[in-house]
Parts: sequence; C-alpha cells; structure tokens
Amino acid sequence: MLLIKKAWKFVLLLFLILLTFSYAMFQGGFVSWFLFYSFLPFAIYSVGLSFYPLGEFEITRALPKMDYNAGEQLKVTVTIKRSRAFPLFYLLIEDQLNDSLAYTQQQKSAKALLFPGFKKEFSYEYILKELPRGEHFFHTFTVRTGDPLGLFEKEKGFASDGRIIVYPAYTEMLYRPFENQYDQGLTASRERVQRDTSMAIGIREYRPGDRFSWINWKATAKRNEFMTKEFEQRQSHDVFVVMDCVPDRRFETVVSFTASLLRAVLKKGAQTGLLTISKDRASFPIRGGEHQLQELFYHLARIEAKSYSSLDKILETDGFFIQQTVSFLLVTAQLSKTLIEKASFLGQRKGTITLFLLKDQLESPSDDERGLIAIANARGVRIVMVHEGNFAAAFSEVAGR
Repeated sequence: MLLIKKAWKFVLLLFLILLTFSYAMFQGGFVSWFLFYSFLPFAIYSVGLSFYPLGEFEITRALPKMDYNAGEQLKVTVTIKRSRAFPLFYLLIEDQLNDSLAYTQQQKSAKALLFPGFKKEFSYEYILKELPRGEHFFHTFTVRTGDPLGLFEKEKGFASDGRIIVYPAYTEMLYRPFENQYDQGLTASRERVQRDTSMAIGIREYRPGDRFSWINWKATAKRNEFMTKEFEQRQSHDVFVVMDCVPDRRFETVVSFTASLLRAVLKKGAQTGLLTISKDRASFPIRGGEHQLQELFYHLARIEAKSYSSLDKILETDGFFIQQTVSFLLVTAQLSKTLIEKASFLGQRKGTITLFLLKDQLESPSDDERGLIAIANARGVRIVMVHEGNFAAAFSEVAGR
C-alpha cells in the first residue's frame, strides 16, 4: 500500500512537470517559461527528498540529572546529528512522553518545528514544569519532514531510552515523640530504654547483670568492693509508619506527609519502618540511617493509590502487627469508626497509636469526623489533623509541652 502511494505521487509529480513544460512550449513567452523553470527546482527537490534516508539521524536526549523532587522543573536538551548535508525544508520532531508526563505543564513544548537547512547538527530544548511524583521513562522520538509542495512526507521513529525518578515533595519539620497521654492521665511509656555507654555520668555499686566492661577498677580498688560506671539512660523512639493507599483525592498529600514524617524521624536519629499495601504489600523493617531514607523515598516515589483493602482491615488481618511492640504512626485521609476501634485494640496490646488525618489546605473536619475524634480520644487513640502546606504543625502540640 505504501509503495503504491509513493508510486502515485511520482506519477503526479511527473504529470505536473509535463504540464508546465507543455504550457511553456505551446504558450511561449517569458512568463510560461518562468513558471516552468520556477517549478522545476521544487520538483527535483521532491524527488531527492523521496530517496533521502531519515535513518541516518542520530538523536540523543540530555537529562541534567536522574533524581528530582515533585514540583521541580525538568529541562531537556535534544540533539540531532546526521552525516549528510541534504537541505531539509523543515523538520517536525516530538519526544513521545509517556502518560505520566504527557499532561504536565510545558513551558517549552516537547514538540518542535525546526528549519535545519544544510546543518549536520542542531538541537532544541523543552521544559516540563512541576514534575509529578513517580518513576518516568522516555522511549522514542517521532520525526517528520516533507517538501514544499506537500507531495512527499516522511516519518520515522527513533528509540532513545531515558529515565528519571521524582521523589515526593517533603517539608522540613522537627520530629518530637508524643507522650503516651490519655484522658486517664499520663501513663508509663512503653518505649525501650537504652544506655548510652559513650557517656558515664557517675559510679555505683555492682549489680547482677552489669557487664564486666562497665566495672570502674580505680573506684573498686579504693572502696574494696566492685563499683560500676553509671551511664546516661535514654529512650529510643523507634516508630513504625503505616500509610493508607486507598484511592483518595488527597493521596498525594498523604504521600508527601509520609515522606516528611519519615525524613524527620530519621534525621532525629531514631529508627523507623514503613508498611504500605497497594497493588502489592511492601514492608520495610525498622532501621535508621541515610540508606534507609533512600529506600523509603524510592518506594514512596513509585507508590500508587491502588489498595483494595481499607486501613482498618489491614490492621486487623496483617500478621505484621502481631509481631511488633512499637509506637505506630498511621497516615490516612479517611477516618472511620472501624479504624478507630482497630487502632485502639492494637494500641492496648502493642504500643502507642497516633493517627495523622490529612486534609486539604483550607478543609475543615466534618461533624462526623469531630465525633469520631472524640471517640478516638476516649479510646486512647491520638488523632492529629494535618493540613496540606502546614505539615510542621503536626508536632506543635508536643513542642508546646
């Protein structure tokens, strides 16, 4: 079919050449011959373009870096090289963006109309504003060109792979552990107590269970009885974060706050883990350090709101919660009575429960949510309402104590 179409265009071009030549021969005069000779270069160019191979093009895409945060802009430089200086009337080139980037606002379009002429190397740039969170891939370019008469048009795709990872946007905030305080008063903290063996604050008599390395030999010799070093005690505020992945219009806010929360905990020097159940279940054990932060952010960059299980069902059925006795931080945009009941039951058995309820910037809680928050407080589940754009206020209550 393509061959027949190309042959038909050659016949049409030949007919036009014969037509203008016949007109010049029979009409005579300057005007008729001027028309013929004016048309002849276009005809010859069209024939030459039909045999010109677009496959000689070499197209490269230059990405400044691979890692971005949501909301940043991406400036892409596209370079086209070729070995022959055949004059091109125009070149229409487009970077075929995938669905995740196709609807991103473009300051400069990924589709460009170029007039390369005889140039063997030329380039253009396009800018994507406010990159969306996710892992984005680049695959192909589409190139089109043609002659001024519109008889011969050529199109070809060029493979050129690229990849960027856009991490969730985060807010700098200072993490402060919540006290285990209910309506009944301040209860004993269930957080683990550790000894900071790098700082001795005094000496005391030896007790069964003290390590041999803790013995202070100088004081032992003076008092003629075993004395051990007294170390500063500190509490570890290791927490486990559970993020709700059910479809919700505030899901991006949920992801952004979760990223900010995890980063704040790790920067504080504490350890944290994460559980998400979307299309697949993903659990990250409680650890600390920069490597843990990178793993968690990479996961949050790719997570999607495709969970078929509500958060209360996850708390009830997931075996992970049976094995852990830590402080749990739940992040969700949906509050229900069932969720409060499951969280209360889990908190009584395993540790403190804090639930962060995410809202839009100017969104107020509904009457139903106010009632649920009162129920949660009575059952020992702390509800912290967090608004988009004001994540740092999540721990303002702790800061004021």
